[in-house]
Amino acid sequence: MHARLLLSILLSAAVAHAAEDLTVLKATPGGIETDQQLEVWLKQEFYRMVDRRSEAFEKMIKSEAAMRAWQEERKAFFLKQIGRLPERTPLKAQVVGTLQGKGYRVEKILFESRPGFHVTGNLYVPETAGPWPAVLVPCGHSHDGKAVGQYQRASILLARNGMAAMCYDPVGQGERYQMLDFTQERKAFDDAAHVPVPHPNVRLMCTTEHTMMGISSALIGANVAQFRIWDGMRVIDYLQSRPDIIADKIGCTGNSGGGTETAYLMALDDRIVAAAPGCYLTTFRKLIDTKGPQDGEQNIFGQIAFGMDEADYCIMRAPRPTLICAGTRDATFDFSGTMDVFRDAKQFYSRLGYSERMDIAAPDAPHGFTIQLREAVARFMSRWLLGKDVVIREVESLPDALTDEQLREYNQPDWTQEQLQCTPKGQVMLMPGERSVFQINADTAGAMKTTRGKAWGELYEEAKQQLIRETIGAEPEGTLPEAKVEVVGKIERDSGTLQKLVLKAETGLELPALLFEPRKPNGKAVLYLHGTSMKEDAAPGGPIDALVKRGYIVLAAELRGIGETETGLRKRGFGAGRFGRDNLETLTAYLMGRSYVGMRTDDVRRWSRFLKAKAAEVQLVAVGEAAIPALHAAALDREAFTSVTLRRMIPSWQSLMLADETFDQLVNTVHGVLRHYDLPDLIEIVGRDRVTVLDPVDGMGRPAK
Repeated sequence: MHARLLLSILLSAAVAHAAEDLTVLKATPGGIETDQQLEVWLKQEFYRMVDRRSEAFEKMIKSEAAMRAWQEERKAFFLKQIGRLPERTPLKAQVVGTLQGKGYRVEKILFESRPGFHVTGNLYVPETAGPWPAVLVPCGHSHDGKAVGQYQRASILLARNGMAAMCYDPVGQGERYQMLDFTQERKAFDDAAHVPVPHPNVRLMCTTEHTMMGISSALIGANVAQFRIWDGMRVIDYLQSRPDIIADKIGCTGNSGGGTETAYLMALDDRIVAAAPGCYLTTFRKLIDTKGPQDGEQNIFGQIAFGMDEADYCIMRAPRPTLICAGTRDATFDFSGTMDVFRDAKQFYSRLGYSERMDIAAPDAPHGFTIQLREAVARFMSRWLLGKDVVIREVESLPDALTDEQLREYNQPDWTQEQLQCTPKGQVMLMPGERSVFQINADTAGAMKTTRGKAWGELYEEAKQQLIRETIGAEPEGTLPEAKVEVVGKIERDSGTLQKLVLKAETGLELPALLFEPRKPNGKAVLYLHGTSMKEDAAPGGPIDALVKRGYIVLAAELRGIGETETGLRKRGFGAGRFGRDNLETLTAYLMGRSYVGMRTDDVRRWSRFLKAKAAEVQLVAVGEAAIPALHAAALDREAFTSVTLRRMIPSWQSLMLADETFDQLVNTVHGVLRHYDLPDLIEIVGRDRVTVLDPVDGMGRPAK
């Protein structure tokens, strides 16, 4: 039966409410609920990778040559996974205003880290005569960026003690939001985010923007961290261009997301003499066990599989001076994991003969660039940049235990957001000719389209299939285990028999399906994959029932993370409404070098093999989230399906690069895929005469134009 005729049956049949219990999976004997199985399985795989890294670390640290190789291998891997770095271009730096404070001065700086891509920063300089050392202060995940009180206070303390401090906005914060709504202004307070809106044209808040940029970057084999790292490196370029800055006395410190950026910069830029990452470093094992993966730039593709944990950010820079800053009551980044990081780093530094250059400041404090950490950082920077080992206090004396009210008091800013503003209208994207991260990534993807088109066209079919498998991380040809399927229930209907099936997809991970066998089979079958649940369209009198009455065997199957194995973590996962139901698990897999598309493609292949044993002719129908994995499975085995019908699928990954906003596309993201192929290329492999795409959608899930 032709695919369009098949769809006409599916769409025209009357849908009735099911009275039957179509649930298949049950909790494991150990009490793991069905919506936790995928999470648990991923974590077990994650732990194995982390354990391998720990074992390799213990063996490596016996030899200085092995230790040096460890550093260089991780630097090379890190640079490759973020998409490497762009070329240096003119900064076109401007001092657009000044503010006079007590014991310091603020210069408002605007420069281009890339052509048409501006960085906004405030340079706090001492009143004493220069030249001075300088410290980068990248902001944490604050919506107002550099204007937030704790970052102002840290910069002021450094300036009052003889060091210049450059506090600057990361992309997606402060004056550098990348996704503005030019058609309307938002109210001053965001009820959903429970925070003041930093600018009336801002559309999405801070970390949401970061992960949105992360999707765009991942598709071209990069990471949004590349933008943040390069901005920081260009800040150093700017500081070193000034005659009042001592070029070889550069430090870097940041808190939370700024701690992330500090960790990245100190690992990759040898010009940073002294580094103090704050309230970020912990082990990935502790992170996965507590909060789960964080936003876009904090997850580097495949780093856990490669053996790069957070301690390696310190290790990569050894033996340069490093101070890990952390509050023992940090509820975001587990402190026991921080101590594990410190232990590995301290051991590495000690084996090199520089144990005194690795230290930790750990006050009894919550998450944040607290006054205790600001004082510790200022003293550390004074020691290594000024050569002065002195006690530095922001206030004369502190209580033994600070209350939340006292912390807020000590964090009070000197300046308002408007006073520190560097751009004419408060946002770089309101400046003429400004390019966004999305535009830069789209330009890169456009260039890749031309390059990959030629390379793809020169490959024979088997080579294309091999490239597909490698890109999505699917099992190599011939290594996919045979499908182990168990019948766990049976229901009789007028149209035929319905069997409840369980597929052993992985050790500890089962997938459910409903097998509909007609009273009068016609020898043909349909593999029906719905992106929400196998129960969709499965009720008596529904579309699947209509097919069964016409003699078709129908296997309504689920892929991992869909339906019964959809994770319960969505109830507390950040961005679940924007980045999908299994957003934390998707990012966990990303850290492991695995894509949901690849894992689900193998699930389709398993179900296909099972169904092939029951009918010589199998047709494939896939809807929503199941469509892209289904298309991949059909491309990897052209003989598996006589026709392929894909409904509610995006037309291409390239189309996402041109969109300024997407919804629930994290699960469809494959790192670096646009370097090699796109969805239309897969349709060509399967055969355009055998593929029908109905109701295509754009990146927001709306009907595609």
